[in-house]
Amino acid sequence: MDDNEITLDRLWDSTPPADKSFNPRNYTRLPEPVQRYLSHSIAPVAPLAASVRLKMHGEIKLNRWLSFQAEQVIRWDRGMIWKAAVKMAGLPVRGFDRVINGRGRMKWKFLGLFPIVNEEGPDISRSSKGRMAAEAAWLPSVFTRPEIKWNALDSSRSQAEFDLFGEKVEPLLTIAPDGRLESIQLKRWGNPENGEFRYQNFGGLAEAERTFSGYTIPTSLRIGWYFDSERFESEGEFFRVFVDEARFF
Repeated sequence: MDDNEITLDRLWDSTPPADKSFNPRNYTRLPEPVQRYLSHSIAPVAPLAASVRLKMHGEIKLNRWLSFQAEQVIRWDRGMIWKAAVKMAGLPVRGFDRVINGRGRMKWKFLGLFPIVNEEGPDISRSSKGRMAAEAAWLPSVFTRPEIKWNALDSSRSQAEFDLFGEKVEPLLTIAPDGRLESIQLKRWGNPENGEFRYQNFGGLAEAERTFSGYTIPTSLRIGWYFDSERFESEGEFFRVFVDEARFF
């Protein structure tokens, strides 16, 4: 099947069932903050899910803040699709952002008829991989994978390093004493100033969480560029999201 033919439903329905369950004893060699995070985020004996399906709503900043409703599937071995409807002047703009097998694409239409965005190529693909790495916060089982290298910076921060469809990503997790994820950040390829693409600080602040089927994930996040700087709130923040439902498989 051609990558462009993979829909959100097909990506979800084709996920293979989990063949392992979470056991905290298997991760005692990881840095203590990571152990704390995993034990908080994944219930004992919960299947180590390969994918998550989310329903969400919120606001996205496109010159001004606009409301949206969206559904998303993240399947770690194949990619992710974010399908949304954004209200612009009371009328819908529908489309998707996606990365499948390392190939990124953005396609949006006004009223479902008139194209306004249709972008792909190496820069979009690289940027999409960075987004997917940050959104691993919604699929904590990713951080149990053996290929991930960890570096503990202090008692609350640990940095992961792994390959995602040929892109080296290094998400930094800040973890509260109770194991709750406070933030996730990384260098992401992008052009927030509409100039040349380059690596920029990107991340999200987790402001609430909820448990779904044995997984405790952030359900209220503020996300954007120039993370961990004064520019985040004034210029970089462009996405405020609230997760309403999450299913794991």
